[in-house]
Amino acid sequence: MVALFLSLVLAHLLGDFLLQPTTWVKDKKKKKIKSKYLYFHVGLHLVLLLITTQFNSNYFLGIIFIVLSHFGIDCTKLYFEKKKTAKLWFFTDQLLHLVVIAIVVYCYFPYEIPISSLYSQQNLALITALVLVTYVSSIVLKVLLSKWSEQIIKKDNDDTNNAGKYIGILERLFIFFFVVMNFWEGIGFLLAAKSIFRFGDLKESKDVRLTEYILIGTLLSFGLGILCAMIYKSFII
Repeated sequence: MVALFLSLVLAHLLGDFLLQPTTWVKDKKKKKIKSKYLYFHVGLHLVLLLITTQFNSNYFLGIIFIVLSHFGIDCTKLYFEKKKTAKLWFFTDQLLHLVVIAIVVYCYFPYEIPISSLYSQQNLALITALVLVTYVSSIVLKVLLSKWSEQIIKKDNDDTNNAGKYIGILERLFIFFFVVMNFWEGIGFLLAAKSIFRFGDLKESKDVRLTEYILIGTLLSFGLGILCAMIYKSFII
C-alpha cells in the first residue's frame, strides 16, 4: 500500500513541479482548454504514472482514473482561478490531486483512518501547543508590543502585508520543534541568523523605539516558543 501511494505521489510531484515548464503554465492560463500544453501535461502524468508503477497492469484502471481526474481538476482551476484567488486555487488543486490518489490507493488496498487516535492526549497536546505557538502568540505579542508598534507605524507609515506576523510564526515553530527534539543548539543558530539580518536595521536606525521594538519582540517571541514547547513536553512525559 505504502509503495503504491509513494509511486503515485512521486509521479504527481514530477509532473506538476519538476517537469512542468513555466511556458506551459502561462500558455494554459491564456488558452485554457485549447492549450496544447494542457494535453502534454496530462500525457506526461500518464507516462510518469506508468513508469513509477512499473507498468503493472493491475493498476491501469486506477491510473486512467487519476489522469482523467487530473484533467478535470486542472480545467476547473484554469476557468475559475482569478488573480486574487491564485494561492487558494493552488493549494486546493494540489489537495484534490492527493485526495484522488488516496482514493485510488484505498480501492486497491482498503485501509482505515484511526480517527479515535487523533483524540489521544499526545495529539491533543500537540494541536493545542501549535495553536498557542502560532496565532495565539501572535496576538499576545501584538498586545504586549502595542506601545512600540503604534509609534513606529505612525512615524514610518509602513505596510508590510503582515510579513512580520508570519515570520514570527515560522520562527516560533522552529523554536518549538527544536526544543521538542532537544536540539537547543538550533535556537542559537536561529537567533544568530536573525541578528545578522536585523543588524542593518538596528545599525542604520536612529530611532531608539525601533531598536527596543525589535529586541523586545525577539526575546518575547523566543520565550513564548520555548514556553509552549516545555508545556507540551510536560504533557507527553
